[in-house]
Amino acid sequence: MSSGTKESVRIDASPGEVLDVIVDVESYPQWSPDMKQVSILEDEDGWPRRVRFTVDAGVVSDTYVLEYDWDVDEDGAGEVSWTLVESAKLRSLDGQYVIEADDEGTMVTYSLTVDVAVPLPGMLRRKAEKSIVSTALTGLRRRVQG
Repeated sequence: MSSGTKESVRIDASPGEVLDVIVDVESYPQWSPDMKQVSILEDEDGWPRRVRFTVDAGVVSDTYVLEYDWDVDEDGAGEVSWTLVESAKLRSLDGQYVIEADDEGTMVTYSLTVDVAVPLPGMLRRKAEKSIVSTALTGLRRRVQG
């Protein structure tokens, strides 16, 4: 992704264990405080394809639909990416998890680009991106590591 926010975290688990949590989108409200409701609208062979989220992240509060692409190996390593399909307040919400095995567990890198429909200073947009990414990675690590 050419712009936006990117952050990584090491998780003491296998890529498959990390992927299991990411795939279970309907459980996101249990470990991501900004997520209020998640519904799978369409799946493809058990993989969520289109998902509706209701989120309240301060600057970004909205109900939106994302379309997912799952490019992962049997062991769980690979890329999970998404693009915005529908939203009242966002022009784009494009992101990606890169899941990579390493000697100490799994490295997860989260990239996110947000563009809101209403004028918002770049500094506030970037702060919202950083908050979303940091909160998601912290929650993901806690959920996987139990």
